[in-house]
Amino acid sequence: MSAFASMASVHCALHFINHSIENPLSRAAIFRGPFGFAFKPLCNLPKGRPSTSTTDIIPQVSLSTALEDGSYGETEMTPTPKVIIDQDSDPDATVVEITFGDRLGALLDTMSALKNLGLNVVKANVYLDSSGKHNKFAITKADTGRKVEDPELLEAIRLTIINNLLQYHPESSSQLAMGVAFGVVPPKQQVDVDIATHISIYDDGPDRSLLCVESADRPGLLVDLVKIVSDINIAVESGEFDTEGLLAKAKFHVSYKGKAMSKPLQQVLTNSLRYFLRRPTTEDASF
Repeated sequence: MSAFASMASVHCALHFINHSIENPLSRAAIFRGPFGFAFKPLCNLPKGRPSTSTTDIIPQVSLSTALEDGSYGETEMTPTPKVIIDQDSDPDATVVEITFGDRLGALLDTMSALKNLGLNVVKANVYLDSSGKHNKFAITKADTGRKVEDPELLEAIRLTIINNLLQYHPESSSQLAMGVAFGVVPPKQQVDVDIATHISIYDDGPDRSLLCVESADRPGLLVDLVKIVSDINIAVESGEFDTEGLLAKAKFHVSYKGKAMSKPLQQVLTNSLRYFLRRPTTEDASF
């Protein structure tokens, strides 16, 4: 575990997002090294609610502007936005892919927004297939030239992209979990009620396991998942975090003392994640 002395520099990365709002449920911690973690709570939370990490986002969308031509109302044709953060496919860079049907015109401004996080876009390409238009680019930290390994900064990248989606494509709010608070048209589904959580752990060779989690998206989820895993001394080596509309899908390569997880330890991790990701109850919500 690393020291907490660098917490200020890590936490400052989130404040490069140009417009922020306090997440009322959360304030959490830091992480160091290539998916090696140390966490420290920053404040107490309301009774009965699981902790979440600090992640700040607010889009700049005017309701009157967005709706003045009637183009951003509810429509069954609105595609599902997808944001993929891939730590596996390139050893030297973090690969980010964004898809929103054929509507990703102004989203190229995302590259400029990422530079404000202290990142470089080292290569990028746009391609079309049956699922739509894809913006795919590799990013590195500007100060080191290496891939991003800090989960707070990875979450800041994800929220910066979602912020741009909500700003330049207000119709995407009907398909995104953060559209509930910040969007022009909120999702039809209740994010915390209608979306089930699924957790699976598989052997991925003798030295590591593959953890797969699917749950309702929310700000800070990437950091929180890593914290829960690291709290029971399981190492997260690499992985991928996908935002698909209201869903968050995580795939992490994990190990325990350099080996794949035993079945009893898999059950402990599964139970811990299920408790953390449980649906809120009426009693919890009343506090």
